[in-house]
Amino acid sequence: MEYYIVVISLLLTLSTSVNSQTIGSPIQSPAPAPGPQYTNLTELLSLAGPFHTFLDYLVSTKVIATFQEQANNTEEGITLFVPTDSAFSKLKKPSLSNLTADQLKSLCLFHALPHYYSLSDFKNLSEISPVNTFAGGALYSLNFTDVSGTVHLTSGWANTKVSSAVHVTYPAAVYQVDKVLLPEAIFGTDIPPTPAPAPVVDIAPDADSPPGKNIAAASPDSSSFSSSHRMISWGMLNNLFLAIAGGFLMLL
Repeated sequence: MEYYIVVISLLLTLSTSVNSQTIGSPIQSPAPAPGPQYTNLTELLSLAGPFHTFLDYLVSTKVIATFQEQANNTEEGITLFVPTDSAFSKLKKPSLSNLTADQLKSLCLFHALPHYYSLSDFKNLSEISPVNTFAGGALYSLNFTDVSGTVHLTSGWANTKVSSAVHVTYPAAVYQVDKVLLPEAIFGTDIPPTPAPAPVVDIAPDADSPPGKNIAAASPDSSSFSSSHRMISWGMLNNLFLAIAGGFLMLL
């Protein structure tokens, strides 16, 4: 009898110990999925290429903060089209020096789309163009065409293409372009026509140049005229000689 009591006591002790450990153990939740990598656009544009002029405009207009917020604090991400320093140096007309602060800010916003687009996405964009930019509005839209994998874009004032993919990792896609994108909302819709290529001018030969084919072709006519003239002259002389000889014969 005492044996059974000891066994029952041991079983009760073990059950209480197991239950206390189960209740006291915390439940471990699964590890959260890693979020998108933080993108520092200022550092990226400073190191990735010759984009110092564009970066200076972004900083002075404080648009860089807007782009940074869009890249890292939204699910949409951002797509940037970054002109090179040489693109700004080649820009003569229209000039950016006469723009107001608001116009310059809109110009910077015009170089971005409020969504992340990889290179493969531009084929779909070409089918739904024009696409509104970060600046908003129809006059701040861009047209895209995909030509055998090369992305071409136009703003009316500027026609260019994506010459390099600088950074294409969500949430930020950065593409290099070789022209500054000029929106019609700022520079107007009266876009000057593209100048036609200069006509090819035929240079006339100099007076001292050797005679060409045309002159050579005229030579047979000149020689035939000279031959005819000589024949007529000899005929006249022959008739004159015969007339003088006939006169002498009559005198005899």
